[in-house]
Amino acid sequence: MEELFMPTILKNVSKEYAQGKKVLDNVSAEIKTGEFFVIVGPSGCGKSTLLRMIAGLTEISDGTIKIEDRVVNDLPPKDRNLTMVFQSYALFPFLSVWDNVAFGLKARQNDAAKIKERVDNALKMVNLEEFSDRKPRELSGGQRQRVALARAVASDAKICLMDEPLSNLDAQLRIKMHQEIYALQRKLGLTLIYVTHDQVEAMTMADHIMVLNDSKIQQVGTPTEIYNHPANEFVASFFGVPPINLMNAKKVSENIALVNKDFEVELAQTIEEENFRIGIRPNQLQVNKADELHANATIKAVEFLGDEKIVHTEMNHGGVISVIVASEAVFDPFESIEITCDDSSKALLFDLDGNNITETQGVAYNA
Repeated sequence: MEELFMPTILKNVSKEYAQGKKVLDNVSAEIKTGEFFVIVGPSGCGKSTLLRMIAGLTEISDGTIKIEDRVVNDLPPKDRNLTMVFQSYALFPFLSVWDNVAFGLKARQNDAAKIKERVDNALKMVNLEEFSDRKPRELSGGQRQRVALARAVASDAKICLMDEPLSNLDAQLRIKMHQEIYALQRKLGLTLIYVTHDQVEAMTMADHIMVLNDSKIQQVGTPTEIYNHPANEFVASFFGVPPINLMNAKKVSENIALVNKDFEVELAQTIEEENFRIGIRPNQLQVNKADELHANATIKAVEFLGDEKIVHTEMNHGGVISVIVASEAVFDPFESIEITCDDSSKALLFDLDGNNITETQGVAYNA
């Protein structure tokens, strides 16, 4: 019999610790069964609080959380049929790797044979079979995190919550763990709800992303939707390395705008606003050496990244703009340059409140 489609549903969920001070305000989302759902945002935006509310570790102030077609607002964590992986690993230092993974199953008084089968299988999945007798102190950070993953895998829960599980690892190990977590999630068919402040983690692993800021949802969408059609300036600036250049612009004719008083661009759409903001990603701009008469910027710094360079500039009328150039391009700090945008078809337009007013296939995008 085919398993029923039972999403995890958040409806108007809010959290208020002090009167009038909301940590989360009116959060609603539908997380599909078996998907990789990432909650992303800056520190203090409420993402970990939201995860703890789903887990039942933090009480909600208002709204409804529904898991597998049951309202779980008043259910304790043990009755929500989910498991959680914490940033701190949360391993028992006096127990072996095997016993750490088995702890939850033993606590729920599962059959001994069933426990052995699940723990052995879980350790095999995360390549820790040979470490089963070791204590956590004998493991590296990546291995400890894999023990925490194995403990989640050993559970029969179909929903797994992860709260910034890779933040304590170095950059190269994080990339490796991205791949391992993603592969495990796909292999097991888990519904994975993953919290991070790292936009690269969100973009590379998620089926859908919820962007939180200032206690509110800014946008929910696929990585492609979030990157190409951000709902507002915050979302546009949060995704992309280096970040998108956001500049003041003024319409000087029907389809021509003066950007930052320093250079003109041809707009791909007609807009009513005379004054607005424009977002141009660093790889969509061009930079050329120029004499003082034609220069509109000065180079502040140049970052070499191997196959490309990032040129950081200060515009004549203020503001900093970053441009990506080829690795063989030669530019020096304090050099006078001219920045242009020969193709503005992918530029994003925002009103003065920060809302996206860019047209997508003839329709203004505004989430």
